[in-house]
Amino acid sequence: MGSALRKSKAVRQAPGSGLERRPAEGAQKLQEGQSEVAAETPQPAGFAQEKQIGDHEKTLKANKEDKPQKLLEMNGNTAVPHSYDYDLIVIGGGSGGLAAAKEAAKYEKKVMVLDFVTPTPLGNSWGLGGTCVNVGCIPKKLMHQAALLGQALQDSRKFGWQFTEEVKHNWMTMTESVQNYIGSLNWGYRVALREKKVTYENAYGEFVGPHTVKATNKRGVEKLYTAERFLIATGERPRYLGIPGDKEYCISSDDLFSLPYCPGKTLVVGASYVALECAGFLVGLGLDVTVMVRSILLRGFDQDMANKIGEYMEEHGIKFIREFVPIKVEQIEEGTPGRLKVIAKSTNGNEIIEGEYNTVLIAIGRDSCTRNIGLDKVGVQINEKTGKIPVNDEEQTNVPYIYAVGDILQDKLELTPVAIQAGRLLVQRLYGGATTKKTWLGRLLHQCVFLRDSKGDGARLFSVIQSAKTRSNGLKLKHRKIPFKHKKKLLYGECDQV
Repeated sequence: MGSALRKSKAVRQAPGSGLERRPAEGAQKLQEGQSEVAAETPQPAGFAQEKQIGDHEKTLKANKEDKPQKLLEMNGNTAVPHSYDYDLIVIGGGSGGLAAAKEAAKYEKKVMVLDFVTPTPLGNSWGLGGTCVNVGCIPKKLMHQAALLGQALQDSRKFGWQFTEEVKHNWMTMTESVQNYIGSLNWGYRVALREKKVTYENAYGEFVGPHTVKATNKRGVEKLYTAERFLIATGERPRYLGIPGDKEYCISSDDLFSLPYCPGKTLVVGASYVALECAGFLVGLGLDVTVMVRSILLRGFDQDMANKIGEYMEEHGIKFIREFVPIKVEQIEEGTPGRLKVIAKSTNGNEIIEGEYNTVLIAIGRDSCTRNIGLDKVGVQINEKTGKIPVNDEEQTNVPYIYAVGDILQDKLELTPVAIQAGRLLVQRLYGGATTKKTWLGRLLHQCVFLRDSKGDGARLFSVIQSAKTRSNGLKLKHRKIPFKHKKKLLYGECDQV
């Protein structure tokens, strides 16, 4: 017995490996168990954490290769605890990721947020906060408000207001105000993280191995960080057509809200709510706007409501080119804006049409930012077609220590409030002992499509149900006009409930 115990001390005790010797008060019980195992073989045996990790030969080999922990796991025992840099690393600084990071800080966990915006083909990027804040909900509502104010000025003459100056809109003044407001939000998020002692790095996060990510900043400097758990909240980016001239000459919603010049005559390609909402406020600002639609409006939404939206838009000056798709975009003249020729082909035949525009806005959908963050290196499964990540009802991927929230989830709702709540509930389950899971998936969900109202006293919000079965269930679909709530410093619309 004494020989076995002396030999067992040959196991290397690496710092933080968890292979520490037991306290003296438990020695007798430990020795009795070890002596039974050692008696079964003429060679001394090695032990760690009261577990036999191998005979004399295997133990010496593991010690030499500095892999006693691996040997322990191979023998069917629980993995030895690691010492990590962080309790939680969040990859992505959008609504869901920030909500989760700040919630984890409440439980005094050591948290890091990695956020990096890959520039658009035109070179645009933005600050902390994600799509909704920078190139989504917030600037969209601000520009809708700009359109509403212009219409209100025109209508005010009928109510006795007299002014001699012609009403004109200055695109640059609007975008400067919008970007200044967004910049204040970006700064506010950084301050909030600092106050909660959450580490923030403006760096691109990529998995390089188990529990390990590589963070690369804009200067190309790389750092490695480890964490016990990871949350993927990388969101989505606009999809391009994959035709000649699309990335060279066209813009997306990632470019529109900071565009340094008025877009002029604009062709919007796509029938998503992003496409229709952008077309709505552009025509409200007095621009010539055409929407090119491949097939139907708002695929996946109730089509009676979608068609009502199309009719409403046509009544307010938006032109539609239906059942055509662009096949090539050529530059006729450089400028801000320049002149572009769009060549399009019918989806029902061989007919080819051409049109000339100042700006082409592509809004045909969005792709998940999951293919270039090293998920294959840690074994996280994704849908190869869509890039979406399948998770269970607790936002857990097939890799137990990696979770995901937001628009990158497969078969989940792509909405900012959903991502925020999912991030908070996830952290509460991980660190607060909570058991609450998402409950809204079984509820009826309304989604608003913002369109400019000609009366100028509100925005026409179409409440569209994301289900084709709603009518068969006896539900009535309605649209209604809801006044915006106004912010004192800079106005933007909010819709709390429909």
